[in-house]
Amino acid sequence: MKLSARNILKGKVVKIVCGAVNSEITIQLPGGEEVVSIITNGSVESLGLKVGKEAYAVIKASSVMIAVD
Repeated sequence: MKLSARNILKGKVVKIVCGAVNSEITIQLPGGEEVVSIITNGSVESLGLKVGKEAYAVIKASSVMIAVD
């Protein structure tokens, strides 16, 4: 995976709160800090996000995206 974003934080999904259209994803970083992102339910499904899965918080400008290998 190659991205233009310079802030790529690897961690584990610790919480997923599903809504009608979007889900709130919490990723815990190795130092214990947490990053929270709102993404569509379709993205949660297509990325296969589950609690305990490793994922990346990708930060560029004011957006936080979630990525997986």
